Formats: sequence, C-alpha cells, structure tokens
Amino acid sequence: MQITQRRYYTPEEYLELEEAADSKNEYIDGEIIPMAGGSANHNRLSGNFYAALNFAFRQQDYEAFTSDMRLWIPKRRMYTYPDVMIVAGEPEYFNNRTDILVNPQVIVEVLSPSTKGYDREKKFEAYRTIETLQEYLLIDQNKIRVEQFSKAGKKRWSFYEYDEEDEAIALTSVSFQIALVDLYNKVKFEVVESEGDAADAEELG
Repeated sequence: MQITQRRYYTPEEYLELEEAADSKNEYIDGEIIPMAGGSANHNRLSGNFYAALNFAFRQQDYEAFTSDMRLWIPKRRMYTYPDVMIVAGEPEYFNNRTDILVNPQVIVEVLSPSTKGYDREKKFEAYRTIETLQEYLLIDQNKIRVEQFSKAGKKRWSFYEYDEEDEAIALTSVSFQIALVDLYNKVKFEVVESEGDAADAEELG
C-alpha cells in the first residue's frame, strides 16, 4: 500500500492509513515515514529481551510490550513502535485505544544499520519528553554491545555500556537483570573480511 500521495497528514489520517498499511510507519509531526524492516538478529534480540521480561514480571506489577504496540509522544506529535516497552502499574492508553501507549517506564530499541544514528539522537530526544520514562536501552545486533541511559534527575541521564559476554544488564528503575549471553542467544554475527583476507581467499580458491 502506498501512502505517499501527499506530504503532510493529520494524526487521525495517519491512524486510518496505518490500519490498512502492509508495513509499519512512524508519524512525526505530519509526516509518515516507513520503518526499516527487521532482520533475523533484530527479531532474536527483541524476542529474547521480551521473553525474559515477561517471565520475570509474572509476580511483579510491571508489564512488557513488543513492537506491535504503538507509542504516542504528544510533545513531538509522534507515533512510533519501540521494540520493547515496560510499563509500571496499569498501562495508560491514548484516547482509550488499547493499541496506543503513553506511559512507558523503559524503552528498548534494537539498532539497525540504517537507523542507529536516529535512535541514539533524534528518537532519544523525543523519548526524553515522556514524563514516565526512566530508562532507554540500545542493543547492537552486529556485536555484543548494549548502551543504557538511566534518568538521574531533571535533564540528567547517566550512561553505562555493556560489551562482555559474562556481564549482565541490570535495569535501574525495575528489579530485572538479563545476562548478555542470554540476550544474544542464537544471534549470528556476520564475519566481515578485511581486503587482505578477501584477496587471500580468492587466491586460495
């Protein structure tokens, strides 16, 4: 389905178009922007994180949501689909629509090559306008690396990086940990050859 007939749309028009769209699209202040398709590693990472959260939250007053749930950011007039969201207590929905959340406490994004700069900068800037947000995690799908941003005060965020297999990610606003070896379970990294290796391989062939 093509939804590029004109440049600007109202939020209501976007939601109507999105109901019939074949793929997910973001809405940013009048513009509809197609989202990049997910890879196998992207799906494994978001699935591993969500599964661990869902199991851990059985007896806790938290709930995890996948990228099927849309997020509305009113201060940026933006709709998007985070890979994973954590809500404390009861979910709050926009206009009583149970497919649109407004109160995530934690947001998790799996980085794609085409969107990693956007996720780190502009998207994080938009997420920081959400009053309930306390943590933001960025998961690299091409190597073992997770970036964690935790709210430390008004306009203050602390940063921690995980990049060792024997480490475990510990959320600061929720009682939850996941070992990187479990998060990256079944993730297959592509081997990038150097020019010299490629030349040697060709000669050996």
